[in-house]
Amino acid sequence: MKKMISFLMSLLVLISATGYTAYASDETFGANAALEEESYTLESMLEYALEDERLAQAEYEKIMDVFDVTRPFSNIKEAEVKHEAALITLYEARALTVPEFDAEEHVIIPDSLEEIYAIGIEAEINNIAMYNAFLEQDLDEDVRKVFTALRDGSEKHLEAFKRASERPGGGRNRNR
Repeated sequence: MKKMISFLMSLLVLISATGYTAYASDETFGANAALEEESYTLESMLEYALEDERLAQAEYEKIMDVFDVTRPFSNIKEAEVKHEAALITLYEARALTVPEFDAEEHVIIPDSLEEIYAIGIEAEINNIAMYNAFLEQDLDEDVRKVFTALRDGSEKHLEAFKRASERPGGGRNRNR
């Protein structure tokens, strides 16, 4: 565990030093915005989570188009679609209006896959931190289960991005 924390801290320092921004172009969207807050309502948690899941989908779709790659982006994008559906179920169970927004306007596409993997790693770290912050709140059991599942999924996505970043050629082959 200490090695993982040390690795993640080193990675965050490296990413911060290079000036990369994870996914959203500003701090008012998704996990980046959620991590700036000190307290949450159920509605704000659901909205931040939905923003982050939709942003990831838009980002991965654009990356696959621009860089002519599939993995790990196609698999993770499919998971993000399921994450979005789980969040919408929570909205519906509480008769809350699902917010409409254009996640694509927040998409940033760096110049290389190496940069994208670094950003993907940072984004998953932020997503995990967001869900951990939400799980510290007093939550209904169904919300706790969904947030836990989404956090656990992000931990798998983090591992996929780390593996892809270490692969020779950065995973350019569509058949991998």
